[in-house]
Amino acid sequence: MRVVPQWRIGPLVLPVHGVFVALGVLAAAVVFIAEARRRGAVNEQSLVAVTGALAGGAIGMRLSGWAEHLDLRLNPTLLQAWEFGSRSILGGLCGAYLGVLIAKRLGGHTGKTGDLFAPAVALGMAIGRLGCHLTEAPGRPTTLPWGIHAPAGTPKCPGCLTGAAMHPSFLYEIAFQLAAFAALLWLRHRIGRPGELFVLYVAGYAVFRFFVEFVRANETVWLGLTRPQWFLLPWLLLVGVRLGLGYRRGYYDAALRREAVAT
Repeated sequence: MRVVPQWRIGPLVLPVHGVFVALGVLAAAVVFIAEARRRGAVNEQSLVAVTGALAGGAIGMRLSGWAEHLDLRLNPTLLQAWEFGSRSILGGLCGAYLGVLIAKRLGGHTGKTGDLFAPAVALGMAIGRLGCHLTEAPGRPTTLPWGIHAPAGTPKCPGCLTGAAMHPSFLYEIAFQLAAFAALLWLRHRIGRPGELFVLYVAGYAVFRFFVEFVRANETVWLGLTRPQWFLLPWLLLVGVRLGLGYRRGYYDAALRREAVAT
């Protein structure tokens, strides 16, 4: 069973990671509502989308550790994965996306809501990753001057036991998410095509996450790549094709200061 780092404040016992996840969700909700009001999109459809995202994200994050092995006999049961499994951000994002699609389908809504989520998710992720930085194995050993040391009791962290300096991989991600948040706020006035902000955020995060995995503490499973990298490979191909299509159709002309091609 996992040991969950906790803060004790008087009679209260708070899980460190859970506190920052909650703060991240709160910040994301504030940004989402502000963006929905700015776009005049505070309506039933946006509420349905939020409900689907929260439910799907929670389920995806909790069950993401189930299919760790190709041999299904080696995997935990769904109940074990729910109670004790890893809490994968990629699983949470995929679950949230599917949750929105299902909720909108059940509610009969067809409009795009991804642009409302993109900046909210970026800021929420930046805050939530602080909890990961404080409680999880930071990264692989490094000789770079900004390498950090983590407590010996950090789960799944051999480098922590030896006192090795390690890549602050979660700080890298926090920096990326904050930069993405700022970029999305800048782009929202320059890209009018519905859904494109979300596409750009997903593409940027997929590329970043693939490369940051080389310095994270995740186990390599085949050809020097981790499970998240193998999961991301087909998605990188898909978002690459999607970005190329958007570029050719002129969706990003204003942001790139490229003159639209007359048709």
